[in-house]
Amino acid sequence: MKRIYLVPTVLMSCVSFTYAQQQISGTVQDEKSNPVHHVRVVNIQNQTTAITDSLGNFIINAEKGNILEFSLDNHTQRITVDNRTNYPVTLKSKISEIEEVVMIGYGSQKKSDVTGAVGSVKSEDFNKGMVANVGQLLQGKVAGVNVANVSGEPGANQNIIIRGVGSLRSGTTPLYVIDGFVIDNSNTGTANNPMNFINPDDIESLDILKDASAAAIYGARGANGVIIITTKKGKKGRTQMNLSSNLTISNLANKMNVFGADEFRRQVTAAGGKLDDMGGNTDWQDELTRTAVSKNVNFSAAGATDTSNYYAALGYEDQEGILHNSNLKRYSGRINVSQKAFNGRVNIHFNLNGTRTENNRPNSTDVVSNMLTWNPTYPSYTDGAPTTVFNNGAFNPLIRREIYKDFTTNNRILANISPSVEIIKGLTYKLNLGVDYSTAERVIQNIPHAIPLEIGTLNLSNYSNNNTLLENTLTYKFKINSHDFNVMAGHSYQKLMLTSRGWYYQNFPINGIEPQYQIPAAGATNQTTSVIANKNELQSWFGRVNYDFQDKYLLTATLRADGSSKFGANNKYGIFPSVAAGWNISKETFLSDVEPINNLKLRASWGKTGNQEIPGKVTKKSYQADASGTAQATYPLNDSGNYPIGVYLVRADNPDLQWEVTTQTNIGLDFGILNNRLTGTVDFFRKISDNIISVINTVDPIEPAPTMWKNIPNMQINNTGWEISLNYNSNPNKAFTYSIGGNASLIKNEVKNSPYKVISTGEAQGPGTTNAVINGYINNEPIGTFYVREFVGLSENGTNIFRDVNGDGIITDNDRVAAGSALPDFTYNLYLKAAYKNFDLGLNFNGVAGNMIYNNTASTLFSRGRLGLSHNTTDAATQFPNESVNNTNVISTRYLEKGDFFRLNNATLGYNLNPKILGIGEHIRNIRFSVTAQNLFVITKYSGFDPEINTGLSQGGIQSFGIDYVTYPKARSFVFGVNVAF
Repeated sequence: MKRIYLVPTVLMSCVSFTYAQQQISGTVQDEKSNPVHHVRVVNIQNQTTAITDSLGNFIINAEKGNILEFSLDNHTQRITVDNRTNYPVTLKSKISEIEEVVMIGYGSQKKSDVTGAVGSVKSEDFNKGMVANVGQLLQGKVAGVNVANVSGEPGANQNIIIRGVGSLRSGTTPLYVIDGFVIDNSNTGTANNPMNFINPDDIESLDILKDASAAAIYGARGANGVIIITTKKGKKGRTQMNLSSNLTISNLANKMNVFGADEFRRQVTAAGGKLDDMGGNTDWQDELTRTAVSKNVNFSAAGATDTSNYYAALGYEDQEGILHNSNLKRYSGRINVSQKAFNGRVNIHFNLNGTRTENNRPNSTDVVSNMLTWNPTYPSYTDGAPTTVFNNGAFNPLIRREIYKDFTTNNRILANISPSVEIIKGLTYKLNLGVDYSTAERVIQNIPHAIPLEIGTLNLSNYSNNNTLLENTLTYKFKINSHDFNVMAGHSYQKLMLTSRGWYYQNFPINGIEPQYQIPAAGATNQTTSVIANKNELQSWFGRVNYDFQDKYLLTATLRADGSSKFGANNKYGIFPSVAAGWNISKETFLSDVEPINNLKLRASWGKTGNQEIPGKVTKKSYQADASGTAQATYPLNDSGNYPIGVYLVRADNPDLQWEVTTQTNIGLDFGILNNRLTGTVDFFRKISDNIISVINTVDPIEPAPTMWKNIPNMQINNTGWEISLNYNSNPNKAFTYSIGGNASLIKNEVKNSPYKVISTGEAQGPGTTNAVINGYINNEPIGTFYVREFVGLSENGTNIFRDVNGDGIITDNDRVAAGSALPDFTYNLYLKAAYKNFDLGLNFNGVAGNMIYNNTASTLFSRGRLGLSHNTTDAATQFPNESVNNTNVISTRYLEKGDFFRLNNATLGYNLNPKILGIGEHIRNIRFSVTAQNLFVITKYSGFDPEINTGLSQGGIQSFGIDYVTYPKARSFVFGVNVAF
């Protein structure tokens, strides 16, 4: 977002006064003599503060030699008190968006010099309220970046898609870089979002590298885009301390319209079923959800001098879910320190982040299924205790939730040190050494129970993920007349080691001791074990040249060579080049005097990025022992092909496996008009992914193994789209100020030249439909296209009728049709910010259009047959009065619904209290109160809990899209916060 900073310059006038401390006054105006309010004035020496009123006036205690600091919108400027008692101050406008610095990978640039497609979000523009990770901060803020919160579980994973899906098996997750350290989240042992480990309160900015020119500096891992996270640093001036605390109240946002007890009795009878009536009147959605209370406390201290700065922070968060036994706790600590020496020629940056997360998870699939389908005539309690005996022998979900436990503890340390030395003027060497070490323990157990009978089980898992990074870079900045050069070259080595061990036991005795605290040998049987061990190494050489001529003509060229141990001996290295150019048209003489146009820049780029996110060791042979073979089976020690009896090859090697490559072209226009109050960006891009990697079933009868990892010849995934961002800011010197804006993306996704009829991205779950294909990759269709039978109605005997597409007189899988995609064609986001005196208001809306959702919940649970068996449903089961109770729930367009929605995602009302009113202005700089409503409303035609979902069953590492199966429902939350700045 654009911001207008106001930089004070003092209009000098000679007025004498005594040297003793006294009140001095002043008036702050803009260049047009309009008063500027809300400017904070601080006397650095005695820490007294003042705020300019609606007429721009201020009064403050000071004496000669004191330094007054004027602050507005996070920008500061200082003046020194002399022999005057009155200070008229003129504020000159400076457009910060143009001069704003953005991170571009291994360096930074002024936004006016950036040639690639880069989106940037600063901390003051983050989404407010209860947030657990980066995706929630970012949602709706950048065009072309679609963040979907697909579950209501605390800290749940998100689908983050930057400029469309471009891969088959590597998902959509972008590459994360935190303070220069490249993160690996392949497996941290946590069942939810691995990025929960970083406290959002510690983040200063997020920069998103969207096109290949921007992301190519990260080569092999930039195909899904790059999110650069910069954490907070100290700022010059007085030591700043902040204490913030939030209390959040959350409830189920949208109840499903299942039948109440009376309606249920009527509908079961009408369906010809046998009513199982125990006389109760239970709303199981109320019984199995709760009002969740979450807490968040953060404290930070930061400061800086001319040679050093520091930032230290502690954080605690306890986020409760609306399902019982569902919460995420995070304990975090961070220290960022920088030190300069030898007149600034030596710089050392050190960052340390330590986090412990504790995640308690319910069996949400069972809980949500029960709350929707349990018989409402069953009483939840009998004589004040959960009912234990039901007519059908079912297990009361109130009891089941108490005997089930899924608890994960994750400890993670991220640390890096980056010393740099300016060897000669303009030539700087920098070392970046860091480690990301994560360990996790997960316990899943069922406590044995007598009535009804439930056996005791225990599943234990231990995880360790060690990521070490060593980088060396040389940067040379020099200027020849009007030609500016910035040349960078570097080498990177990264080693990743993942290990996991698991044990499973069952048949624990009922003795009052939880299975996790028993010795398995004492009573448990059927022990199984699992082991994972993966080591991967990456080595890279890279370079970049930035050229600037008179701030008008810009050129960026990047080249990176990446080598990965995941690939075969013949193709370990991939080369990823990019080039981009920019033209600051507004700096040409023919536009310099055009009044409405303040900024106009044309950008164009081309580049390649890679993808190596495939399982380790897949290019190597894999053997398996036949359990039915001889006990003397031994592992083969050579590749002779003469394997011992009982051992056979299950995966062939492929030393020729190549990198998956994404080639992207981008043309963009940045503009600012009306004194840069209206700014915007328009981009057109085309993104083509080829060399698509997949595991295939071998068809060559000579091939000794059934599967092999290969590049699919000629197959492509294409994304073509438009992005637009617009922002308007009112006059900042008025009593009432506002800014309004938004962004939108239009993307066409298409699969080309696939040799397969359909590659499944989502399969059905639930009785009668398990593993049936719902959507997938289909030629000339978008990814996630639903490939199902076309429902046209019911026959006279109440059974399904499907369209006979091929006209052969029978209905088979050959009659399936492409019936829309789970990926939206259009995503949009809107925001409004307003302020009046000490009050401020922020609203954020987001929406999508053009996508479909397969309601696997309805197809599995809301059938007339289940209603006839006294299972609760919605009116979906009674849509057709003549439907037979024996009709099957075949995957078809009957359960396909539009996924369009418009949501008020975030609304925040804040009030800044001047501490001087309370007589504590010398010690406290500001007190802010706020209330935030999250997920306040959503407008949609979708019949499920929420249209922003994805809980489909994917196979073989291929990501699922747009399938809803008893998803953990979303909450509506109200967050009450207070922030005290010292």
